[in-house]
Amino acid sequence: MEPFSLVAIAVGLLYLAALGCVYRILLTYRTAQGAIAWIIGLLGLPYVAVPLFLLFGRYRFGGYIRARRMGDQALTNLLNRFEQQTTSIPAPADDYFTDELQVLCKLGRQPFTEGNRCTLLRDGEATFEALFEAMENATRYILLEFYIIRSDRVGQRIKAILERKLAQGVQVWFLYDNIGSVWLPRSYLKQLAAAGARVASFGDGNVRRRRFQINFRNHRKLLVCDGVIGFVGGINLGDEYLGTAMDQEPWRDTHCQIEGPAVTGLQLTWLEDWNWASDEFPELDWAPPATQAGNDRVLMLPTGPADDWETCSLFFLNCINNARQRLWISSPYFVPDFQIMNALQLAALRGVDVRVLIPEKSDSWLIGLAAYSYLVQACQTGIKIYRYQPGFMHQKVILVDDRYAAVGTANLDNRSMRLNFEISAVTTAPHFIASVESMLEEDLDNCRLMHECDYNDRSTLFRLSCRAIRLLAPLL
Repeated sequence: MEPFSLVAIAVGLLYLAALGCVYRILLTYRTAQGAIAWIIGLLGLPYVAVPLFLLFGRYRFGGYIRARRMGDQALTNLLNRFEQQTTSIPAPADDYFTDELQVLCKLGRQPFTEGNRCTLLRDGEATFEALFEAMENATRYILLEFYIIRSDRVGQRIKAILERKLAQGVQVWFLYDNIGSVWLPRSYLKQLAAAGARVASFGDGNVRRRRFQINFRNHRKLLVCDGVIGFVGGINLGDEYLGTAMDQEPWRDTHCQIEGPAVTGLQLTWLEDWNWASDEFPELDWAPPATQAGNDRVLMLPTGPADDWETCSLFFLNCINNARQRLWISSPYFVPDFQIMNALQLAALRGVDVRVLIPEKSDSWLIGLAAYSYLVQACQTGIKIYRYQPGFMHQKVILVDDRYAAVGTANLDNRSMRLNFEISAVTTAPHFIASVESMLEEDLDNCRLMHECDYNDRSTLFRLSCRAIRLLAPLL
């Protein structure tokens, strides 16, 4: 066959692949802007756009969805049983408040539970101290799930504790994300497995369900010990949160410790992820605690691309649209889509004190620049954007009036809204809300308030760069 014929066949097959991608986009797209951008790229530059679409174009985690629908019936029964344990949320003469929180229950398919104790862990030092203590005190099993795990001092301390507990007969299940933990040495995992831990990578999935899906990441960071104490928040397992990594300033981040029935929701989230990654169904303790740990009402809200709705986007929209006096949000990545930005503007216009805390020093210069492009429209409607000065602020916290607060893993960006598996702990506990308020006030003291001139007075090249990078928001 002549070379020209081979080239023609290759080009034809490439355009057929591009048309197949377009077909998939038309059946599944959620935003017209994103769909149009992909279609133009696929038809205009298929040799570039087709590989990119296969890597980054999908927004639903199809393999996980199929596993959820066809998975272990025991897991389905556990999820359904826990979801049906709805807890009333009394709020005298305030039915709207009750409805607002029940929406969150429906989004996460989990109930608000009573009888919990929720403790704010303000920084890496407090978090690691609590994590180490909980693991040392575990007597039956330890469940870990983290986006980033490093083989540094913190990572080695974790491994040493786990190996010691395994020798004592405690079972350990260790789940990590293969993208976030790409630099974790294989020897680290092999040594844990040799000590008796069950180790699995979320991104690969099990052999039957494996798909080419680099764009979907498990961004959750959680720990459960014996089914009675759990931890969730923004802190990964690494020295950067202690300031001991390469002499850098410590990352500013937040976690929370939960004791009580809400830990069941955290454990169920872990179990669904583990079942996907390993096709195993560990025997865990699902019995309710004999005594109440406290009086806090807590909801565990998992979100991700396998959900029927854009649950993370709806969570933020629900918080923003229902805020009345105050809405304080802390996020290391501020690249909101138009509906989140519009909701923030409307909240500010109706008189809500809207404050967004973002870092001055970002670990992603692209996202740091893109955040500048929102400054003018934010300031014009009264949204206050603060940049945290000392070190990199990585916490994901939201405070809605004096009514509830959330600490978790979700950022104000497209990746958290549509691509990552995330989880947040939401509580109405007054003491926890007061702790979050005090923490954020202290953080605000270490911030500078931004103004329109921070963008308008910069060079034309800078402003063009910010606007151009913002076009990449769906991929950042």
